[in-house]
Amino acid sequence: MNPETSAENYFSALALRRAGRTREAIVAARRAVEIRGSFFDARALLADLLKESGQEKEAAGEYHAAVAIRLIFPQVLHERGSILANTGRPREGEKFLRMAIAARPEDERAHRALLFLINYHPDYDAQAILREHLEWNRKFVAPLAATIEPHANDRHPDRRLRIGYVSADFREHVLASYHLPLLTHHDHSRFEIFCYSSVREPDRITERLGACADVWRDVAGVSDEQLAQQIRNDRIDILVDLTMHVGESRQLLFARKPAPVQAQWCYPGTTGNQQIDYRLTDPYCDPPAPGGVEGPGEFDADYSEKSIRLPDTFFIYDPLTDQPAVKGLPALRSGYITFGSLSNYAKVNDECLRLWARVLRIVPSSRLMLLAPPGDARRRTAALMESCGVDFSRILFVNRQPRLQYLQLYNQIDIGLDTIPYNGHTTSMDALWMGVPVVTLIGRTVVGRAGWSLCCNLNLRELAAQRPEQFVQIAAGLAADRPALARLHRDLRQRMQSSPLMNGGKFAAGVEAAYHYMWRESFAGV
Repeated sequence: MNPETSAENYFSALALRRAGRTREAIVAARRAVEIRGSFFDARALLADLLKESGQEKEAAGEYHAAVAIRLIFPQVLHERGSILANTGRPREGEKFLRMAIAARPEDERAHRALLFLINYHPDYDAQAILREHLEWNRKFVAPLAATIEPHANDRHPDRRLRIGYVSADFREHVLASYHLPLLTHHDHSRFEIFCYSSVREPDRITERLGACADVWRDVAGVSDEQLAQQIRNDRIDILVDLTMHVGESRQLLFARKPAPVQAQWCYPGTTGNQQIDYRLTDPYCDPPAPGGVEGPGEFDADYSEKSIRLPDTFFIYDPLTDQPAVKGLPALRSGYITFGSLSNYAKVNDECLRLWARVLRIVPSSRLMLLAPPGDARRRTAALMESCGVDFSRILFVNRQPRLQYLQLYNQIDIGLDTIPYNGHTTSMDALWMGVPVVTLIGRTVVGRAGWSLCCNLNLRELAAQRPEQFVQIAAGLAADRPALARLHRDLRQRMQSSPLMNGGKFAAGVEAAYHYMWRESFAGV
């Protein structure tokens, strides 16, 4: 062994990484590991570099090796858990994330990663998900309660309200399809719109969103404590979280309660943050009390926030383009049915693949198009499908692509198959807009009722199954009736455009009515 040479290569890799020369940094880090395999820092660096360059399978192997060297190193455990979760293995990912949390209990980021993961986990029901979120609240939110100061906002119920939106995703991101329709249609005579953007690299979507705000503040790099004071200085009445526990979350900003009323929207579910008062939902994701009677609905106890139901839909959609055109039913050109899912592969767990395999077995000569990263994810998918009696040759894998090329892929798909237990949200709306019907299975958590909400808003309830065997029957029935399927491909885009899912004006009016309700209720009797 030559530790000195190993160290030299390690420091060289660090310098190359700082210079943005990732490929050369990988070579140097590999050399450091070759010289001294027990060099933990070099293995961890190599794993990080591989992950940054998109080589997730190799990165996972190096993280695993690093964990074996130093089992209690939390960052390595965290990254290993996240990679496993992102490749459709939530049970294994959970194990590593829990090890990371045990090794460093104060690591709020690792705990948030766990909260995000369990929404994808087939073994968790809504109450188990809530318990995990409330434990995070106990550890990280409750201690900040002492920092909360009284609010001096004018409580008049009918004045112009100041609404603050907080996000790191005001950019070319899947959530832009939600942000633009709402921000474009706000009534600025009744609401003054502030956007607090943590975007580090603004783009054309950032510019479009900025034009919709009365006040735009770039707050990337601003601490939660500093931003809380800015929001107080801006006298925001209702502060809205658009991120929950995803990415660069600002949950600990909301823990400081910088606005008298706080709400969350964009992701269904709960934050667990007991300083957030309300969550927006709809009558299908969260049905009201039976018979429309006043009172909590069946699932309202699954959330730490109070549920406010918008009139039609929690979801709103802007395709951000009028291209490409819908080309009609692909099976009429290919001669066989192509099923497909272009959702985030993190949603494609073993249970999901087994359900889809049942569909493929019952529809002869059919294919499955699946967006999956190269390497381990594809090998896992092929092995599981073949164990279910589906030949690997029937699976067509595609890579992540720019938006236009991604949308063009739908012109090769006849029928979309939804993911479980976390349904497709924006990707399902992309499919529907491209003329592809999506068969869904109604789940026991709110993320698994997204498909039902979309079906109801399009008057396509027949595409939603209550049980797995019904899911298989619906998909097979669609595949067998090609004239009906061709009509759906022809008509779905117009159906989308005429539905509440693309009526930005009506959606914004519903959200604004919800804001007025929150404001009045928050000060009732005060």
